[in-house]
Amino acid sequence: MFNIDEIKGKARQVVGAIKENLGWLTNDHKAEGEGKDERIEGKVQEHDARVRREAEETEEELAGRAAGGK
Repeated sequence: MFNIDEIKGKARQVVGAIKENLGWLTNDHKAEGEGKDERIEGKVQEHDARVRREAEETEEELAGRAAGGK
């Protein structure tokens, strides 16, 4: 299941891609670069959130195994 930070990261990627493409269409290199930066930051945010979530899930699974004796 996704957490809120993963969703925020994905949204940031979409906004960045829109800015990047609008910058490209209007030949605005600054906006294009800012959009690309935002898109990449969104990917990093989503990845970090996913890694944290998976670590928490693994920790819970291991704790359950330890408690259950499996």
